[in-house]
Order: sequence, then structure tokens, then C-alpha cells
Amino acid sequence: MKAEEYMAMAIELAKDGIGKVNPNPLVGAVVVKESNIIGMGFHEQYGGLHAERNALQNCNTSPNGSTLYVTLEPCCHYGKTPPCTEAIIESGIQKVVIGCLDANEKVAGKGVAILQKAGIEVVVGVLEKECKALNEIFFHYIQHKTPFVLMKYAMTMDGKITTITSDSKWITNEKSRENVHKTRNQYTGIMVGVGTILADNPNLTCRIKGGRNPIRIICDSHLRTPLTSQVIDTKEVKTIIATTNKDTNLHKQYIDRGVEIVETSSENGKVNLKELMEILGRKGMDSILLEGGASLNFSALESEMVHKIQCYIAPKIFGGTTAKTPVMGDGFQAVSNQIQLVNSKTIHFDEDFMIESEVQYVHRHH
Repeated sequence: MKAEEYMAMAIELAKDGIGKVNPNPLVGAVVVKESNIIGMGFHEQYGGLHAERNALQNCNTSPNGSTLYVTLEPCCHYGKTPPCTEAIIESGIQKVVIGCLDANEKVAGKGVAILQKAGIEVVVGVLEKECKALNEIFFHYIQHKTPFVLMKYAMTMDGKITTITSDSKWITNEKSRENVHKTRNQYTGIMVGVGTILADNPNLTCRIKGGRNPIRIICDSHLRTPLTSQVIDTKEVKTIIATTNKDTNLHKQYIDRGVEIVETSSENGKVNLKELMEILGRKGMDSILLEGGASLNFSALESEMVHKIQCYIAPKIFGGTTAKTPVMGDGFQAVSNQIQLVNSKTIHFDEDFMIESEVQYVHRHH
């Protein structure tokens, strides 16, 4: 087998940690000796052993003289666990093949240098693009200290998210909806506007076996979330309400029900989203799935906090002048103010399809 094939195996192993390690990175490792795989491991849970140590522990024979394939540069600092570079050096591994370097300036290249100093041969950049994509959330969070935000919406082929009577159940098919739940398992938080709560009274939980529920964040400038709504009723899942409302007596009604209130300054009468992202980042939230609602979607794009968009499209037509579209709000005045999407890819879910794109803000004129 080639180096790429071992690295591809390590990437697949890493994915088994999805939803369990945030805000740590997903990492997979494979130990190979004389063309035989003798050990495999991945970062299984936050605070648990890193992939390299798991792989070494799982070796069925001495790793002395073997090659380690790992998706991310081994750590060289003391965090919740001792550095992996130590374990690698002690194990007698001769060669380490790394997918990509750590994004953390404190670490990048240092792990490599320590291994090389110990006389280990190091190769960097095997399936680098794939290894970076695996941890786009981690890399973003480490560099910016704010959550990576994915905006997701479902629409008909004529671009509607509801009919004229606000009926929206269901636009997409079961396969598409199942994929949304996989995404909810992957992201630390899920964010909607109060309009979505008032219109749909959703639960915003993850409904896959063994999945994890994201923390629910509601942007509610004037605290209009009904105390009887599902997001407040289901206490086993954490809910944060972001508001500009300063009425502490009103706050108390929510706090008594186990809801956390986060106050931001007001921006045109709305929650200041940039400020909110910084607050959530400080709370250790590395990622948010934005299932907005049309006006929150626009505000989020306008404040340039969205990094990626997933648009599910169902082969249906709703029509109607007043039927909602995915992004409404004030809209941008000129074509030159548009938000450009790049690196798009399409995935099919039976008859539905989903377009995933990265958001580019570079060429906008304010």
C-alpha cells in the first residue's frame, strides 16, 4: 500500500471522533511495520488519549522500527494529556508521515522539529488538502477564537422556504433531513432567530442514534421566546438566548427555567452578532450550525460571520409573491455588494440535492 492509502485510512478513523472531541481536532493514526498495519487509533473523546497514543496502545507487536501515519502534526505541549511527541520517540518509531501541520502558531512545525531532533524521519503533506478539510472547524477556531459558522437551509426549486401560508413541512426528503441531523451532531451549537421559534416551535435536537445535541442559541433581541416553547421545555439540552433586552425581571423568568441569557449591545435594534460570536468563542464554542430564518440569515451574512453554506434543494415549486426565500432582511443594494460563494460541490440525496459552498467576503464594497 502507498502512503496515501494509509493516510486515507487514518482520515476515516479520525471521523469516528465526530461530535465527541470539540473543540479539539479530529485525528486518526495508523502504525505500519514491514507493510503490515500493527496498530490503529483515533482521538475518541475530549480529554481522552490522542490518536497517536491510542494507536500505539493498540499495537499487536512492538512498534520499534515502524512508520506512523497521522492526519495532524503530533502535539508537543502538555494539555489535558502529555505530548504525543514523547510517546512516539519512546516507542522507537523510525518514520512519521504527517497529513498537515497544526494551525496553532504555538505548535506549527514544533512537533516536527522535536521528532527530527530525536533522529526520526518526518514527511509532511500527504493528503494535506483532505487532512485540512477534516479539521476546518478546529483550524478556524484556533486562529480566530470565534466559532466556525455553517448556514443551512432547504428550499424549493423556485427558491421558497415556505408556501404563502408559511407551511414548510417538509420541503426536503428523509435522506436530506437525516444528513442535517448528522451535521447537528458535528457542530457544537445550533442557532436560530426568534421568528423561527414563534413560527415552528422546533426542538433543535439531534435525532440520530448515539448523536449529541448541540447547544441551542436563540437570537431574540426583545425576549419574545414563549416560556412554553419546546426549546425552553426540554431542559436536558442547554439553551442560550442572546438579547439586547435589559429587563432583569424578564431575564429571571428564563434563568429560572435553566436558560442562559447573554446580553449584547444593540445594532440597529438587533443582537450584535459579531459581539455574540466573540462571547460564544470565549465559552469554548468552536462551531455553530445556523438554521436561521430568513432575516437572521441576512444579518449573519451582512456581519460577515458565515463561513460556509449548505443549500438543500427539493424538486418542487411553491410559487407565491409573499412566500419566503432563504435570505431576506434588507438585502444588498447593488450587485457589487453581493456575497460571493466559492469552491462549490453538489451532493445528491435521492431526488434532492445539496450545494455546499464556502463564503468569500474579500471583494465586497461597503
